[in-house]
Amino acid sequence: MNLAQERILKVEAVVLEHHEWGEADRLLTLFTREHGRLRAVAKGVRRIRSRKAGHLEPFTRVSLVLARGRDLWIVTQAETLEANLALHGDLEGIGYASYVVELLERLTYEEGANPDLYRLLVETLRRLDENLDPPALILRYFELHLLDLAGFRPELRECVTCRQLIQPEDQYFSPALGGVLCPPCGKMEPSARPVSMNALRYLRHLQRSPYAEARRAHPTPTVASEMERLLQEYLNYILEARLNSPDFLRQVRQSLSGTNHLPSSIPPSEENLSD
Repeated sequence: MNLAQERILKVEAVVLEHHEWGEADRLLTLFTREHGRLRAVAKGVRRIRSRKAGHLEPFTRVSLVLARGRDLWIVTQAETLEANLALHGDLEGIGYASYVVELLERLTYEEGANPDLYRLLVETLRRLDENLDPPALILRYFELHLLDLAGFRPELRECVTCRQLIQPEDQYFSPALGGVLCPPCGKMEPSARPVSMNALRYLRHLQRSPYAEARRAHPTPTVASEMERLLQEYLNYILEARLNSPDFLRQVRQSLSGTNHLPSSIPPSEENLSD
């Protein structure tokens, strides 16, 4: 569909963020199932009697009717499909959801529909809202699969230099080279940093698995922290800048105990997570 020729759009979307616009309006950033990222104006939504205001909060999945304005789409109808109210209930929920939204915005462009990415976004926000699994698991899964869909899939199965299959031992990882290196190659690469065998196993498990299988992962807090640091370094390298929301999350975590890691368990077996 050529958007330039459309006057009316009916879309399903997630509200990523909004900003005040004029005296009573809001400028929305939407990620739509049908057209990817769009910007739209919700007129009069900041007035007390506005019926659309409650449907257009960040992290909400909505059904919208948009009309073409002079410069931007205008929201004419809005209906909530998933409110994800728990994500607004505390700073931790806001922090996790904000991180998901920021990462999505930084790794995507306004370039048309991406239904797989839209589904990943919706499912990730739903998982965070339901709070049935540790946030660390949900976020690592989101990061790895977003990187895949955005064209930045890290190589975790073979050495990016010599192309030998990775063996079950501690390895190296280079954000600059986009993946893992075997010990001989890693020691020769200035940009490489060590990565433990268990962290690499779990990352590979999350990368290759549907979520129902990925949620079987239970790394120790130490391994979970290592996975988080490695992916943050890789994301910072790709984006050529630091993300804002992780700093906010770290501040929130300082006032909480034990919520930022997956539960401890025995390291995964070779049979389950090594291939």
